[in-house]
Amino acid sequence: MNNVHTSNAEFVAFWNEVLVAKWERFRNILMEGMSYHSDGPLNALALPAGARALDIGCGWGDTAIALAHKVGPTGEVLGLDCCESFLERGRRDATSAGLHNLRFIAADAQDYPFEQQFDFCFSRFGMMFFANPVAAMRAIRRALKPGGELLFVSWRALDENPWLSAGKQILLQFLPPPGEDAQVCGPGPFSMANAEVVTRQLKAAGFTDVSAEPLDGPVIAGENLEQAVDFQLAVGPAGEIFREAGEMAERRRPILEHALRRKLARFEQPDGRIIMDSASWAYRARNPGTGD
Repeated sequence: MNNVHTSNAEFVAFWNEVLVAKWERFRNILMEGMSYHSDGPLNALALPAGARALDIGCGWGDTAIALAHKVGPTGEVLGLDCCESFLERGRRDATSAGLHNLRFIAADAQDYPFEQQFDFCFSRFGMMFFANPVAAMRAIRRALKPGGELLFVSWRALDENPWLSAGKQILLQFLPPPGEDAQVCGPGPFSMANAEVVTRQLKAAGFTDVSAEPLDGPVIAGENLEQAVDFQLAVGPAGEIFREAGEMAERRRPILEHALRRKLARFEQPDGRIIMDSASWAYRARNPGTGD
């Protein structure tokens, strides 16, 4: 497979056709695990009443809803994601919360015709999947007013995230790595792990005042041991190995499950949950209001 992409169409299709169903199965893990890394930055965020905020890759909409509460009824929030089924959940939750200042649109932010109207843009684990990250960053900058701020969270290196690396290490003992023609969701969840590279990308897109803050902490990898094993075989680096191995993986499933149970049982808590370490970056940058 040619790894040089300029369009996200192939990745968007893969999300909707393959990954959405898997993510829905493990929403409790993914939302709680991801929310650890967004709660701190969002809780510390001071947005004035009436501000306009943009949420890129908003998924089930929980961060967009948090932003809607922050900007108040006179403010406005737009949540974008490429998966309509995720946004349906966001719309329901926003309605239940009585929020009328929040819209959700299924779209690719890299190509979306933004108008320069937002004071702030946030993204939690949504920036790592663009085919052309600089083009996406440039599009987002054009959506921000002069002085507008971008804040996004992305994973640090895989080896700093045992909750995702442990399963990969186990499966590679029994299955081959994915081939060059493997279906993928984009450049990948760890494509923005190098802060120096991302800083250069943001500056190339026209942003200034770029910074990266490390965030570390425990996340849930399963409500119990069985769910943690199922999660590893369905999502993330281990899930990709299992999926691409096809029939071989299914034949070896009992061996894989046994090996994963032994590994993950070390992280079992008194209440039965599997808790593991995770690490991310919180990137910040500002639109200086100059350039294209």
